[in-house]
Amino acid sequence: MKRTVLAAILALAAGLAGAQEYPTKPIRMVVAWPPGSVIDVLMRIISEPLARELGQPVVIDNRAGAAGVIGADYVAQAAPDGYTLLFTSAALNMVNAMGTKTAYKVPDSFTPIVNVCWSPLILVAHPSLNVKSPQDLVELAKARRGQLFYATAGNGAPSHFTAEMFRARTGIEATPVPFRGSPQAMTEQIAGRVAFHFAVSSTALPPIRDKKIVAIATTAKHRLAVAPDIPTMEEMGYPSFNASYWNGILGPAGLPTPIAERVAAAVNKVLARPDVQQRAAPSANEIDGKSGPQQMAKMIRDDYATWAEVVRVANIKPE
Repeated sequence: MKRTVLAAILALAAGLAGAQEYPTKPIRMVVAWPPGSVIDVLMRIISEPLARELGQPVVIDNRAGAAGVIGADYVAQAAPDGYTLLFTSAALNMVNAMGTKTAYKVPDSFTPIVNVCWSPLILVAHPSLNVKSPQDLVELAKARRGQLFYATAGNGAPSHFTAEMFRARTGIEATPVPFRGSPQAMTEQIAGRVAFHFAVSSTALPPIRDKKIVAIATTAKHRLAVAPDIPTMEEMGYPSFNASYWNGILGPAGLPTPIAERVAAAVNKVLARPDVQQRAAPSANEIDGKSGPQQMAKMIRDDYATWAEVVRVANIKPE
């Protein structure tokens, strides 16, 4: 018994010593979405100042596909030493909520570290449809029952769940077309090969400004500071339709708490920098800056409950 206790104390001491020295080599940041996606853009904004804050390079490793599953699976199997971390979105919960089979378990296979920001979505449509409001879209979808297609950034992505929530609340029939990520979905939207979709703001705003697509409404609680002419879904008659989603950093299960706290503190310090906030502002993401391991763990639990209810109401099924 004494030997077991002693071994545990020694292991804890070794872990704490390692955490105090961390990091001593480059950190691999697995971005679970493709280049050009909201979290990829965000990580490229913060990676250099974060590297300076931590004293080691932060190497971005895009492992996209299956609504974040590929990247999440890679990190879940990594050593819990702080040198392989995951940057992903609420899709981690959404994929789990709809019952997709994965090699990992949420939240058991991960250590929450820090939420970076919240991303609003914008309901957009192709200009040829002459849709000006959500009600116009509903009317069109009911007139063309079962004939409209909408884009998603993958089955289980926020764009998929939000569209299904809209479909369930309005009673329309529309078919999802999943893509590898938001940039690919937007390419098809601009080309008119899909009628509409709920696009993340960072991907939607540039083609909206170029008038390649039409902005109908945002899922944010308030109008976006960088696009104040876009109304919210609530303003357009859809109360409690707030679907901004989190983007955060996690490690594998078993990551020592001091390492998680070290990374969280460094990220929050970077997010407080005016130059970082200025570079992130055009995408309309809401910087968190006050998150940490405990706060993020609670956020993930609460967020899962929200999307599990959407799965139930909208009857969302995995592919």
